[in-house]
Amino acid sequence: MTSGADPGARRDPSRLTNGGCAGIRVATMADVPALNAMIAESARGLSAGYYSPAQVNALVTHVFGVDTHLVADGTYYVIDAPDGTPAAAGGWSARRALYGGDQMASHATEDARLDPATEPAKIRAFFVHPAFARRGLGRRLYTECADAARAAGFRRLELMATLPGEPLYRALGFGEVERMEATLPGAVVVPLVRMAMAL
Repeated sequence: MTSGADPGARRDPSRLTNGGCAGIRVATMADVPALNAMIAESARGLSAGYYSPAQVNALVTHVFGVDTHLVADGTYYVIDAPDGTPAAAGGWSARRALYGGDQMASHATEDARLDPATEPAKIRAFFVHPAFARRGLGRRLYTECADAARAAGFRRLELMATLPGEPLYRALGFGEVERMEATLPGAVVVPLVRMAMAL
């Protein structure tokens, strides 16, 4: 994808791959309710063994969700299941916020644009429905994001990984920058991993 081009111009949503899932398309605001529902199912279905039920509930309530800045920017992507509901989604951002959906109040003050010459683009909000896990959908979304960020002039990527997501990002070539803990409402502490890589 080239900067300034129509992000959906070269996509064919009818192209079926990976167990009947459609090709990658750009998310729209009309997708947001279905995406948020898929994100909650992904978090609840794929976090066992990594996070406790209390941690998952806190993440779904206070962190996980669509950041509509990415949708407005045309940098959040969807792979549809055969029934038309989202099977997976993920995106990248040229804005400062590192993670979290619209419910995070910090996004109102961390919406500044990044400088591709000196700052890394952000890999954001990758989620796969449990029924479509381990079919390569996350890797497909990442390739789309990395190519688009590179075309926009970025030379580095950064993300905040959940523990369930960390193995995928390591397999993609990301390295650990730091391990941290986020304290969410109700004094729920959730471990996360900040990761980065060169493009």
